[in-house]
Order: sequence, then C-alpha cells, then structure tokens
Amino acid sequence: MGETTVKSLDSRTTPSSSPIAADEGRFPRLRGRAPRRPTIWFEVLLIAVSYWTYSLIRNAVPEQKAEALKNADWIWKAEQSLGLAFEHAVNHAVNSVTWLIVSMNYYYATLHFIVTIGVLVWLYRWHPGRYAAFRTVLFATTGVALVGYYLFPLAPPRLMNGQNFVDTVLVHHTWGSMASGNLKHVSNQYAAMPSMHIGWSLWCGLTIFLLARAPWAKILGLLYPAATLVVIVSTANHFWLDAVGGMLCLSFGFAVSYFWYGSRPHRLPKLVEPVGVVERGGPAPVARPDRERDEAEQVGSGK
Repeated sequence: MGETTVKSLDSRTTPSSSPIAADEGRFPRLRGRAPRRPTIWFEVLLIAVSYWTYSLIRNAVPEQKAEALKNADWIWKAEQSLGLAFEHAVNHAVNSVTWLIVSMNYYYATLHFIVTIGVLVWLYRWHPGRYAAFRTVLFATTGVALVGYYLFPLAPPRLMNGQNFVDTVLVHHTWGSMASGNLKHVSNQYAAMPSMHIGWSLWCGLTIFLLARAPWAKILGLLYPAATLVVIVSTANHFWLDAVGGMLCLSFGFAVSYFWYGSRPHRLPKLVEPVGVVERGGPAPVARPDRERDEAEQVGSGK
C-alpha cells in the first residue's frame, strides 16, 4: 500500500513512493485527486468571477454599525487586558512620518492585489502541478472569511468612537482604502474581522517560502506578511486580532486543500502531463521531490 509502479526504460516496473498515495494509505477518506494542467482562460475567468462574487457578498452583508462599534470596543478591551493594545501608539507614531505613512497607504491599496496575482501567475507558469491546490487554499480562505464578516461585524480602529485613531488616508489625502473618502459608500466599512490583507499576504509568503529555492526569495516571502501586519495596524484599518482571524481562515484553507488533494500543496508534483497524454494511457505524473526529479533529469540527459 502507498506505492505506485513506474515503468523504466527496459520495460521493468519499479516501485516509486508517492506522497499522494502515502497520504491515501494513512487517511483513506481523503479524495487524493491528481493535479491537472490548468487552462489559462478558465483560470482568469474563475478568479475574476470568484472575486466579484466575494466582493458582492461581502458588501451585501448588513452594515451593523452599532454592533460593529460594540465589537470593536470589546476587541480593544480584550487587547488591553492582554497588555497588547499597541495599535494606537503605532498609528500615531507612524502617522508623524509623512513619507512613511503615505507609502503605507499605497502599500495597503495596491500590493494586496498585485502580489497575490503575481504569485498566482508564478504558480501557473512554474508549478502547474501545484497551482490548483494552492488556488484552492486561497479560495477556501477567502470564502470562510465571509462567515466572519456576517457573524462578527467589526469597526476598524479608525472608526471607533473616542479613541482618537488617525484615518491616515483621509488625513494625508491619499487613495488607499475602499472604506474611506468617496469609496466608503460602495464598500462595507464594518467587515474588518478577519483581515484578508493578512490572509492573502500570508498565503503569498508561505507559498513563496515553500516553493522558492533561492534563500533571498524565501526571506522576502516571510517578510511580506510581517510588513503587511505593520501596515494594517499603522493605518488603523485593523486590530492585530483581525490578523489572527486571517491566519485561522488560512489554516482552514490549507485543511480544505489537504482533504481535496490528499496531500499538502507543496508536496504535489511540480509538473503534470497534458490531459490528453494521460487519457491515451500514458504514465500518470509521479510526485517526487524537486531534488530527486532534477537528479533523474540529469541522469537521463547523460550529465
């Protein structure tokens, strides 16, 4: 159990362990679906429609202002009881450095989308066998966040009454928040828990850390969600506990992907055969570590 056979050049069959098969042996209820080569137009349409649906549902959640402000007061008191209510101090300190806070405003507005799309493109181009699993993580993370928005409306710190937080977008006249300025009328201002800025940035960071080979890329991957946490606190768009909510949603996303594919996303094969090859009876893709695959390719090329 837990082994597959691969036909060698001299027509003999040899056992080859597969993380997917091994996981199926330990957890027989897992679906263990084999990854398929993604189709570009389908993926573009899927992502566009999914994000449009997510935005529509998120903004359709009733803006329960009184409840959201009440929950914000509860979160603030909870952080104070823990001795970790540092958002106000960070917000005012960073706001005193104009170039820094303006940069953070634009960071908050743009990188949330740019980096996430960039990582999806990188996965599609260089890790097609793992793309669908990582995309499933992102979709499940975003989907479960909608439950949080509905069940726990929460005002961001900048909208709290009597706490003197600075709305940095309004003060410095920069665009950077769908809940500030003229855009506040088309966006739910009380959907701060969980923070998808953290959920998405941590997804990006972990994906890069798990798949990139260059040490500097791995470091940048880990720094990205850390920098995002500083930004969401400095701009008074989130409490740090919102970030914890985003992390929990991401954990749920990884669990969904693991159940669906029967393996952790980074353990799936990097490359997959075209669908037509498998349907014609060609060999199914075998999930091998990158190092083992590279050594096999070098042997096959006579190097």
